[in-house]
Amino acid sequence: MNERSAFRLTPQMILGASVIVLGVIFLLDNLGYIYAGDYWDFWPAILIIFGLSKIVQPRGSSGRIAGAVFTIIGVALLLDNLRIIYFDIWDYWPLLLVFIGASLVWRAWEVSRNMATGNGVEGNIYAAAILGGVKRSNSSPDFRRGELTAIMGGCEIDLRQASMQNSPAVINIFAFWGGVDIKVPNDWSVDVQGMPILGGFDDKTFHPQNSTKRLLIKGHAIMGGVEIVN
Repeated sequence: MNERSAFRLTPQMILGASVIVLGVIFLLDNLGYIYAGDYWDFWPAILIIFGLSKIVQPRGSSGRIAGAVFTIIGVALLLDNLRIIYFDIWDYWPLLLVFIGASLVWRAWEVSRNMATGNGVEGNIYAAAILGGVKRSNSSPDFRRGELTAIMGGCEIDLRQASMQNSPAVINIFAFWGGVDIKVPNDWSVDVQGMPILGGFDDKTFHPQNSTKRLLIKGHAIMGGVEIVN
């Protein structure tokens, strides 16, 4: 493979190039060649850098859409700070509700589609905890997917007695001011692709070598947390 075809833009490259650009701008400002204005006017560049780092992730990564949103917001705020356009982010806060609602509708539609296509119930696990707690377990020999929702509540899911015939299995999670705890077998390999927003995904599992049983964790944790353990 030649070197040019192997090149791929990575989040580290985005971050490094951004730091270089900011450093050059501030240096030229200090030397009197340009006037950069108030340095705090450039804080939205953080959102832009974060968004671009998500956009350049491989196809299928759950953070790419959120990265585009952060990039657009960052650009709008930066242009507003530089007095190029007028933009008040608080006018658009209801979009957060639209985003949350769309995520819930999308996941509900996926559940309905999988039930309709005969994916069965035994190999699936569904749980919703709203202002409360839910504990579920699954011992299916062919676990396939899960849909977990925690809104100001918690889900505790035990899959340690389950197995997997068709890899990968997928669990979609939506945690908003809530938490999800998942226990998985020792021979499962966990791949976390969820998008945390003021929250977190914490994978504390063993990572077995050459495992043929792969569990994908997708979704969003908004001011909430997801923990996966053995």
